[in-house]
Amino acid sequence: MQRLSSRAAAFRNKASLFSFSSKPNTPFHLICVETYVSGPHNFDPHLKPAHSEMGYSQNTDEVHANHGSSNFGKENCPFSDRRGGFGLVRLEDNREDFTHYQNYDEFSADVEKVYRILRKFHSRVPKLELALQESGVVVRSGLTERVLNRCGDAGNLGYRFFVWASKQPGYRHSYEVYKSMIRILGKMRQFGAVWALIEEMRKENPQFVSPYVFIVLMRRFASARMVKKAIEVLDEMPKYGCEPDEHVFGCLLDALCKNGSVKEAASLFEDMRIRFPPTLKHFTSLLYGWCREGKLMEAKHVLVQIKEAGFEPDIVVYNNLLSGYAAAGKMADAYDLLKEMRRKGCEPNVMSFTTLIQALCAKEKMEEAMRVFLEMQSCGCAADSVTYTTLISGFCKWGKINKGYELLDNMIQQGYTPNSMTYLHIMAAHEKKEELEECMELMEEMRKIGCIPDLSIYNIVIRLACKLGEVKEGVRVWNEMEATGLSPGLDTFVIMIHGFLSQSCLVEACEFFKEMVGRGLLSAPQYGTLKELLNSLLRAEKLEMSKDVWSCIMTKGCDLNVYAWTIWIHALFSNGHVKEACSYCMDMMDAGVMPQPDTFAKLMRGLRKLYNRQIAAEITEKVRKMAAQREITFKMYKRRGERNLKEKIKEEKDGRKRRARRRRWGGGHGRVNIC
Repeated sequence: MQRLSSRAAAFRNKASLFSFSSKPNTPFHLICVETYVSGPHNFDPHLKPAHSEMGYSQNTDEVHANHGSSNFGKENCPFSDRRGGFGLVRLEDNREDFTHYQNYDEFSADVEKVYRILRKFHSRVPKLELALQESGVVVRSGLTERVLNRCGDAGNLGYRFFVWASKQPGYRHSYEVYKSMIRILGKMRQFGAVWALIEEMRKENPQFVSPYVFIVLMRRFASARMVKKAIEVLDEMPKYGCEPDEHVFGCLLDALCKNGSVKEAASLFEDMRIRFPPTLKHFTSLLYGWCREGKLMEAKHVLVQIKEAGFEPDIVVYNNLLSGYAAAGKMADAYDLLKEMRRKGCEPNVMSFTTLIQALCAKEKMEEAMRVFLEMQSCGCAADSVTYTTLISGFCKWGKINKGYELLDNMIQQGYTPNSMTYLHIMAAHEKKEELEECMELMEEMRKIGCIPDLSIYNIVIRLACKLGEVKEGVRVWNEMEATGLSPGLDTFVIMIHGFLSQSCLVEACEFFKEMVGRGLLSAPQYGTLKELLNSLLRAEKLEMSKDVWSCIMTKGCDLNVYAWTIWIHALFSNGHVKEACSYCMDMMDAGVMPQPDTFAKLMRGLRKLYNRQIAAEITEKVRKMAAQREITFKMYKRRGERNLKEKIKEEKDGRKRRARRRRWGGGHGRVNIC
């Protein structure tokens, strides 16, 4: 740890040279800082020039982190004596800790007060409004935006405050507030609420209806793979007084290409050529989309189209094609493209070399990656923080943490700013080795040099603590995270819930799950987490607690599709609650959701054992009617369910036989050794 301390001291000596930037929970792609197609999602055409927002910025100093969560994991739980929200749902008011991480301004105290009220009463609207009225907080310009930002991914909390604030005398939402709310609702996929909000803006503040609003909506539809809905937004814009132009159309193409709908984007591009004359940025979006899908022939065809349209490929186009070659493992073609770029007078920039380094690091070709790094420097192209972070990531990924620390030292000596993404890779390497103490010390070093840990860093530490059975430490880190002003996201909740389940702390797991649902973070159930939680409760004979969890999901507006119902019904059936399973199956069909064939067959088998023909006949009749409405032959439906059930049982038996044979022979490798 002395190595880290000396590094922190060296960095503090250079502190006056650096400015820190941290955007937690934002996806990072190497191309994102340069290319139009992977530029910022949310931008306002009124505030910045379109050209700079469409990806031609050369600023590569910011690296953004997004670390997904992984799944892991008694009544005599070590925390059973703490009932007040486990020290998390009811966060202690530690003002000293908060000021350690965040400077106060005129809004800070009010923001924290409002946020705590929202968390406490979000599920009881009358009490929530009363508590807000009695809080003494005066709604004013700037406060609402800060509260929405403080709520983070907990969209329900933000929406509750948004509605309450709109009712306060002498206050009207600003353009920035409407933008924030549309982003939040779009992220929650509450598209109906977004349209309602746009309609409200048109009636009360028509000057606020801008192309930006519709661009956000397009991107959200595209990320949900709802291509037709995204295209319909383009047609709806004139009704609200906004005529789409080439920029808006380019954003639509960009959104489709970034979210795996490049075929639809290419078709739309051809259909709209007359209405929206092609630009270089439109072609760049398509080229990026094909490269991302690994369709290099189509990408080359777009390159030909660019030249035929009279455009000269620029560095952004070449870098996208370079990325496509590198991702496909065609490094020889990538090197040839570098030579071609130089021949045509388009000198490779730092992003060109960083793209190659990233591809080599992914294949554990670290020596070749360092060779490209040195070649870049010899060409007079200075490395940036993204390049260093990529190399650190490569070495840490393959277990060479010491080399990663060496590069971090070199990076600081060269005057570049390490950020959360840089440290994230080192953290992940320590996580693989289950070194919790090193992670905690590294977080402390980050704070010393002014780099505030983001949500991804906290996720790693909490996940590792839970994995090692240190759930109490995980909760302490959680409280510390919220004290810095960060709001836990869906990944953080899932990590914590699995941590509790691994220690058989069922009550706490249920509380956190319901808190997650209440904050609006579960618009569509996390099937793995839901299944594990319900099965754990039912195995522990906590039927009422499991019903309470299911009731919470139903009453909080979650999207209950056939898979969610199936998980619940199968969990009940597998744990011997056949009648309850049948009852919920009836509820499912009353909600207009048809059970899957194997669910129906399983329930019929269970009822046959209970000799309960009345419920069996009732379920059969309902399924028969639903099958007729969907033009499905009931006989085939029934046969398919029975066949699926038999195949599943056969697979389980075969699996048991295989495992028995392996045990008998001492494992797969053991047989070879014996022979």
